[in-house]
Amino acid sequence: MSRLWEKGLPLDERVLRYTAGEDHLLDTRLVPYDVRGSIAHAEMLADQNLISTEDCAAIRDGLNALNDSFAAGDWHISLDDEDAHSALETRLTAAIGPAGGRLHLGRSRNDQVLTALRLYLRDAASDLAERVTRLRDSLSELRERQGDLELPGYTHMQHAMPSSVALWCGGFDEGLTDACDGLYAVRRRINKNPLGSAAGYGTPGLPLDREATTTKLDFDTTQSPVTAVQLSRGKAESALLFEITLLLQDLGRMASDLLMFYTQEFAYISLAPEITTGSSIMPQKRNPDVLELLRASSATAQACLAESLMITAKLPSGYQRDLQRLKSPLFRAIDLAIESVDIMAYVLQGVNFRPDNIKLDDGIFATAEAYRLVQEKGIPFREAYRQVAKRYLK
Repeated sequence: MSRLWEKGLPLDERVLRYTAGEDHLLDTRLVPYDVRGSIAHAEMLADQNLISTEDCAAIRDGLNALNDSFAAGDWHISLDDEDAHSALETRLTAAIGPAGGRLHLGRSRNDQVLTALRLYLRDAASDLAERVTRLRDSLSELRERQGDLELPGYTHMQHAMPSSVALWCGGFDEGLTDACDGLYAVRRRINKNPLGSAAGYGTPGLPLDREATTTKLDFDTTQSPVTAVQLSRGKAESALLFEITLLLQDLGRMASDLLMFYTQEFAYISLAPEITTGSSIMPQKRNPDVLELLRASSATAQACLAESLMITAKLPSGYQRDLQRLKSPLFRAIDLAIESVDIMAYVLQGVNFRPDNIKLDDGIFATAEAYRLVQEKGIPFREAYRQVAKRYLK
């Protein structure tokens, strides 16, 4: 097995296992993106007469074939491969011969990795925003079904002012709309082309056309100067993790409300039986633990954000291998967000408010009564407030 950096010297197995870490597992999602970035790079090299058109065609066809066979499960990334990038180049060279060894001209594994990662993050952020939109659809359907039902609005866990199912849904919907905007805004940091920055200091003497790969890969801009690329590592990742944390906090608060509404003491809602589980000891129990796990999800996201920020906080400029450890918290949070958004959309489809169990305390209309006195008698609000308050003093 030949890794991109090998020079014919042996590598201790323990060092390989530690330095490769989880990359051979985590990189499965990056294979199609590395293929796309590599093809764009090869086409640019051919356009600049740095490789032949025949070699470019062989590289393009070989990479596409490897992408298809990977998707079909015909091969996988092993620990010996170290990562997706070595796995692809090694197999490409075995398939097409010396042309495969010409692909890496004018790039480093550093800008290669970051290109694939940014292409993936761009898709991941857009995909998550689309899933949030579908969650909003579930919330809208609940509002259409039962929006007119009155609910008590709470402050300090006490009845405060009248609310409704429509208002409850609307509050969370605004947060989800904001989440979509935030996920799309992350694109500003993601969509910068790092290709051609190589190990962080460019490719002296090679007439690369960085703007060409920017166009081919639909990046918004070419990241410049080349020294900025490695300094930007972790910023797009942390920006996305921040938006995911805020999103999952909204889902956690929604889950917390639904858990309270589902208790026997409240009994404001029923849940579809297929979303609840049972107790191993108490035959009568139907547990809403899917909502409890949703409530806890933001803790994981926030931990991932903190990990990302701490990895990059005190690094010197230039590439440092510490940055490899950004992948694990990043992918974990993305996967959790996808699962959480999808499951909440499903849960909401089975939520039904139970109007017979929803009682509003008489005092919940006190503020409205104070407003009425102000409008009918023209007295200051503070005087109306005191008059109404006397009725509830005990």
